[in-house]
Amino acid sequence: MAGDPFKEFTVKRKKGETIYVEGDLGSEMYVVQSGAVRIYRSIGGVKQELAIMEKGDFFGEISVLEGLPRTASAEAIDASEIIEINSTTFDKMIRANIEIAVRMLRKQSIRLRETNKQLEQALKGMPPGAQPPKDAPPAAPSTAGTLQAEAKAYFISISTGNVFPVFSNEALLGRFDSVTGMRPEVDLTNEDQSRNISRRHARLVIKDGGFFIAEEIGTMNGTFLNGKKLANGVLTPIKDGDELILCRLALSFKSPSSMNHK
Repeated sequence: MAGDPFKEFTVKRKKGETIYVEGDLGSEMYVVQSGAVRIYRSIGGVKQELAIMEKGDFFGEISVLEGLPRTASAEAIDASEIIEINSTTFDKMIRANIEIAVRMLRKQSIRLRETNKQLEQALKGMPPGAQPPKDAPPAAPSTAGTLQAEAKAYFISISTGNVFPVFSNEALLGRFDSVTGMRPEVDLTNEDQSRNISRRHARLVIKDGGFFIAEEIGTMNGTFLNGKKLANGVLTPIKDGDELILCRLALSFKSPSSMNHK
């Protein structure tokens, strides 16, 4: 958040401090500035972890949007700094950080799709959750000696040497989003310890035998191809050996032919 427009709304939470409890009425949502927050439900006196929120993640937005009681509890895992946003400052937050607004829309879209799926299953007489998950977690980064031949392209982290194969004609590059539960095809979470990369940062598109890269809508901190900043949402050709930088993380792009001849 450029210029720290929410400094006056930032509060410090001690390790283990409760932020809110399931069933509480509240009119605030929260954005993690530093540290980490656990979202959980208590079942039979046992905490069932639902998600871990880290830098840039938001939670508790239902109370701001709909005024409903909390559906889970939240506590600080570490000493944390958290922005508390009420309905009065909500509009200011959206204007200051478009990525949060886009992720909030995606989260609601995912919830709507899940609700529609459950309704369809109910109408068919199927129990909820009868179908297996559509998207399986992606494979961990491989090494050059264990690459799979069917990969259509590769990204290699210049700092660590980790190799990220691409197996589809469209692949999202970014970090795991604990808010929406979405994991990109090229998951750079472990490469970006400072969490400067957006959850949906860029997208590789393969069509007509060519490779193209585009910065995703809502991306923060910039995307650079061979030192030139990419325009948001515009497909730009990318070729073997090109350097792609997501904020500060440098990746080398490789085609299958160049990898197979190594």
